[in-house]
Amino acid sequence: MTAMTDTVARRPSSRRRQIDGWRWSGRIFLVFMLLYTALPMVWMLITSIKSGFAAMQFPPQWWPDQPTLASYEKLLDPQNSVGQDFLHFFWNSLFVSTTTTILSVIVAVPAAYAFSRFTFPGRNFLFFAVLLRNMFPAVIFLVPLFILMRAIGLVNTHGSLVLTYLTFGLPLAIWLLKGFYDNIPVQLEQAARIDGATRFQAFVLIVMPLSTPGIIATAIYSFIGAWNEYIYAYTFLSKNEQLTLPVGIQRFFSENTTDFPGLMAASFMMSVPVVVLFLLLQRYFVRALTEGAVKH
Repeated sequence: MTAMTDTVARRPSSRRRQIDGWRWSGRIFLVFMLLYTALPMVWMLITSIKSGFAAMQFPPQWWPDQPTLASYEKLLDPQNSVGQDFLHFFWNSLFVSTTTTILSVIVAVPAAYAFSRFTFPGRNFLFFAVLLRNMFPAVIFLVPLFILMRAIGLVNTHGSLVLTYLTFGLPLAIWLLKGFYDNIPVQLEQAARIDGATRFQAFVLIVMPLSTPGIIATAIYSFIGAWNEYIYAYTFLSKNEQLTLPVGIQRFFSENTTDFPGLMAASFMMSVPVVVLFLLLQRYFVRALTEGAVKH
């Protein structure tokens, strides 16, 4: 009897040690991933405050003897050509990304709601046809889209980028929002309709506030995708005044030398808006992903 009691008492302890082992393994993995993703940003920041000579030293200096903010001052000074171009590229990227985000939300919200609430012929086929584009890499559409943009006169305009980014961003945006709308009880809208509200009023007053996390997640996804895109911006834009940041920072490369501190400073400043935006709104992004993926 005593031996049996000891065996039963040992089982929870053994199971607890097993759970703690998995938990600590998960923590170690998360720390490793944090270092893996954070170290490049740290090295980028350290290189940006070095002089040109210190940035080229080998073995590299992990911390410069004389840190300097000269690269940032040059980038943010509109009096010199580098600063003028960088600020111009920055506003171009901000304009394209913001416009893409606004249009993506405007189109994705009613489209996702229609797929979620209405039944019509070809509904499932059309929904999966929207997602079909994500099966192919973006570079496959590069030449056809360039020919199309040239035919309609949008080459060397920001409109070509906005239309392209909408083409690639809308499928996932619609999918995210549809999953979110599926989890909002339709009885809430029916109650509003009984109280005299129209379908549009029920959508605006009931569904929209409840779907705010999903809309914010869609906006974050659209903004980040447009902000970081390089291939199409490099292909569609050739005029210096139209370039966006991912293409414009090539200015720091030349045939004979590369301004590594300036390049790292520009890259770091390009990363800041995206990082800040995600840190401020990450809870909405995670909530939208979890609620849109799980059927209640």
